[in-house]
Amino acid sequence: MSVSVPATRPKISREEVEKIISHYEVDREKYKVIIVGIRGYYLNTIGKNGVNDRGVYDDAIFIVTPGYFAAYNANCDPSSYRIGYGIGEQKGIANLKPGAYYAWKIDMHRGKYVALCQRVGPMTVIRDGNPPYEQTSRYLGINCHMGGQHNTGSLGCQTIPPNQWDDFINSTIYELKAYYGTLYQNTTVPYCLIEETERRKL
Repeated sequence: MSVSVPATRPKISREEVEKIISHYEVDREKYKVIIVGIRGYYLNTIGKNGVNDRGVYDDAIFIVTPGYFAAYNANCDPSSYRIGYGIGEQKGIANLKPGAYYAWKIDMHRGKYVALCQRVGPMTVIRDGNPPYEQTSRYLGINCHMGGQHNTGSLGCQTIPPNQWDDFINSTIYELKAYYGTLYQNTTVPYCLIEETERRKL
């Protein structure tokens, strides 16, 4: 059975997404290509009403540059729940904490294909536990990569449906090349993640 994907891409204005970038005080002069995620964007139309569900593409991700803006369906959660403890083999499944992160660059996801990978900075996750607990590290492997058709394929990563992935990553690379030229592969790509409930307050 295929996982739920909205029939249309997120309908939100660039102005509203720009509010998120401003909220996190990203330096627009330094960073020309920014990725923005809204967790629970389809809060009342997919899954349980008023609930941000796991295992479905009920979130939204955007590419924002001075001259380009594009929206994609996405998953900004882990695919399932797994209660655990500590940071070893028994750790709880990771869920990226909302915030602004300067940790992604173009690289190979698990050596298989080009994606946005956590290579250049720390990120903070909230792990499933009793109670949930935080972990911050540069080596969490929280990437933005292609999800699956039958599941969102995430252990804490941000994922894009397969039929939108090529457009997303190719557009990101094209925009990086436009502003950074041959240095695009070494360029940090900021990621701003916000909960839909918080976005509505901006």
